Amino acid sequence: MTAAVAEDEPVAGELSRRRINLIFGAVMLGMLLAALDQTIVSTALPTIVADVGGAEHLSWVISSYLLAETVAVVLAGKFGDIFGRKLMLQLSAALFVTASAFCGLAEDMLWLISWRAVQGIGAGGLTVTATAIIGDVIPLRERGKYQGALGAVFGVTTVLGPLLGGLFTDHLSWRWAFYVNLPLGIIAIAVAAVTMPKIAKKVRPPMDYLGIGFVAVGVSMLTLAVTWGGTQYPWGSAEIIGLFVGSAVFLALFVWAESRAVDPILPLRLFRGRVFTICVTLSFIVGFAMLGAMTFLPTYMQYVQGISATGSGLHTLPMVIGLLITSMGSGILVGRTGRYKIFPIVGSAVMALGLFLLSTMDADTSDWLMSLYLIILGLGIGCCMQTLTLVVQNTSAFADLGVATSGVTFFRTLGSSFGASIMGTVYANQLGDKLLAGVLEAGIDPTQVDIDSVSPDLIDSLPAAQRGPIVDAYADALSTVFLAAVPVALLALVLALFLKEVPLRQSNRRGAADVGDGFAMPEDADSQIALQRAIARLVQVDPRQTQARIREASGTRLDAASAWCVRQIIVREDLNLETNLGHVARRFWIPREVLQPAFDAAIVEGYLTGDADGYAVTEDGRAELAKLAEAFRAWLADELEDWGPEDDQLAGALKLLSQQMVVDGPAPKELV
Repeated sequence: MTAAVAEDEPVAGELSRRRINLIFGAVMLGMLLAALDQTIVSTALPTIVADVGGAEHLSWVISSYLLAETVAVVLAGKFGDIFGRKLMLQLSAALFVTASAFCGLAEDMLWLISWRAVQGIGAGGLTVTATAIIGDVIPLRERGKYQGALGAVFGVTTVLGPLLGGLFTDHLSWRWAFYVNLPLGIIAIAVAAVTMPKIAKKVRPPMDYLGIGFVAVGVSMLTLAVTWGGTQYPWGSAEIIGLFVGSAVFLALFVWAESRAVDPILPLRLFRGRVFTICVTLSFIVGFAMLGAMTFLPTYMQYVQGISATGSGLHTLPMVIGLLITSMGSGILVGRTGRYKIFPIVGSAVMALGLFLLSTMDADTSDWLMSLYLIILGLGIGCCMQTLTLVVQNTSAFADLGVATSGVTFFRTLGSSFGASIMGTVYANQLGDKLLAGVLEAGIDPTQVDIDSVSPDLIDSLPAAQRGPIVDAYADALSTVFLAAVPVALLALVLALFLKEVPLRQSNRRGAADVGDGFAMPEDADSQIALQRAIARLVQVDPRQTQARIREASGTRLDAASAWCVRQIIVREDLNLETNLGHVARRFWIPREVLQPAFDAAIVEGYLTGDADGYAVTEDGRAELAKLAEAFRAWLADELEDWGPEDDQLAGALKLLSQQMVVDGPAPKELV
C-alpha cells in the first residue's frame, strides 16, 4: 500500500493531539472575530451615528463589511491553495486587526465605512482559510465534530454580537466593539505562527479574476445606487442612473466571463436547474430579512423604546432563539422525513407575518409583545436557512457540489448586504422629513439641533411633551422600513411554491448539515473539500457500528488494536518519520506501557517486525490493511451511490478518502 495521506496534507496523521487543539484554538479565534463583526456593531450604530454623524449612511457600516467579505471569500480559498493556509490565515488576521484599529479611530462615517470594507476582506480570508485548515490538520474521521464547532461559532455570535456591542457602548465606548479584536487577533496570529505547519499545494488552481472583478464592481454599483437614491441624489439624477447602467453592464460582463472561465466562481450551468435558481433567490431574501431586521431593530429599541444599548442586545434574543429552534429543527426533520418543500413555504409566510407585525410597533408596544413579534420573525427565517443548503446539496452533481453549496452562502451574504442597504435607504428617506416635523412640533429650534447626529440619550433627556413627537418620527420611519420588507418576503413565498421536491439522498439524510449551514458560514467552493465535509458528518452517525460492519465485510484478520498499530507505522514509513514506540506514544499522549502489548501482539501475528526502537510493516500487514481500505471504499461508494459514483472524479476522491480514513483512524478503546 503506497502513501495513504493526501499529498497536500501530510501532517493530518502526524500532529500531536495537543498541537491540533492549539491550531484549532487559533482557527476558532479567527472564525469568532470574523463572525462577531457581522453583528456586533448593530447595537452600537445609534451611538456611532450620534458621535460621527452620517445617519443616511448608517447601513453601509454593515453593507461594506459584507460586500468585501463576499469577494474575499472567493479569493482566499484560491490563494490558500497557492501560498499555504498558514500564510493566508496570518495575513488575513493581520489585515483584520489593522482595520479594526482604524475603525475604532474613526472620526467620520466615510473613514469608518472604508475601514469596515478592509475589515471585511480580512474576515473573508479568516473564515474560508479556517475551514480549509480543518481539512489540512484534522483526521477525516474527526472533522465532523470540528466543523460542527466552527459552524456553532456563527450561531453563538448571532446571540453574542449585539449583546457585546451594547455592553461596550454603554460601559466603555462604541470604539471597543472594534478594539476588542486587537488582542484576540494578535493571539491568533501568534499561536498560528508557533503551531501551524506550512502546507501549500504544488499546483496553481486557475483564478477567475475577471469574474471576481466584474461581480464585485457590478454589485457595489448596484448597492450604491439603491443606497444613494433619494438621499444623496434624486432617483432621476445622472449619478443614480449612471450607477444603475454601470451595474447592468458589469453584471452582464460577469455573465460573459463566467461562460468562458476555466474554473468560474459561479458556473452558469447551475442556473439551468430550477431548484438551484429558486434556492439561491430564497437564500438572498432570507439574508435580506435577517440582517436588514437585525440592523434596525436596535435603532427602534434605543430611539423609540428608550432601551439602553445593552438592553437592545438582550431584546433581540427572542428572534435569535426562534431562528435557532427552526433552523436546527428543520434540518433534523428534513433528515428524518426526506421532505423539505414545506419548510421554505411556511418559513416565508411566517417571515412576512413577522415583518408586518414589526411594522405595527410604536412607543406604546410592550416588551412581551415585541418579543413575541421577534420570535415569529426568527421562526420564519430559521425555517428557510438550513433547508436551502440541504436542498442544493441534494440536487447538485459532485463536480458542482462545492460551488453550488458556496453559491447559497454567496447569495445569502449579498442579500444581507442589500437588506441593510435598501432598508437603510428607506429609513433615511423617511426619517429626514418626519424628524424635522417632529422637532418643529416639539417646539425646538431646528437650527440648534444637528438632525444627523441625534442620540438616544439626547431624546431621553427631553421633557415628555418634546420627546413624544420626536419618538413618533423615529417610530413612523422604522415602521415603513419593516413594512417595505414584507413584499420581499411574500415574493419568497410565491417562489417557494414552485420549488421542486425530489427524493433526498440517503447520504444527506444521514449526514445532516451542521448548524453553520444555517448561519451563512462561508465555504470553500472546492468540491473535494465539500465532499470531505459531507463524509466527515456521515461517518459520525454511528461510528462504532460502522467500523464493526466494515471490518467484518473486509475479511481482514486484523483486530482493532493490530490494525491501529499497523496503520501508525505505515503512515510514519511513508512520511519518513521515526517508527519507534516513543514517538507513537508521544503523538497520541498515550503511555508507552499501554501501547507496548498491542505492538508486541502485532509482531507475533506477523504484521510488524522490529522492536520498540523501530518497527516496520510486513507485506502481510500491508495486505491486511489494504483490505480495510477497500472495504471503506466500498462502504463509501454504497453510501454515496446517489451521487453517481461512476463519475471518474468522484471515484478518485472516494479512493483517496477511503485510504485516509484507514490511516488516520483514532486509537481503539482497548488501547486507551
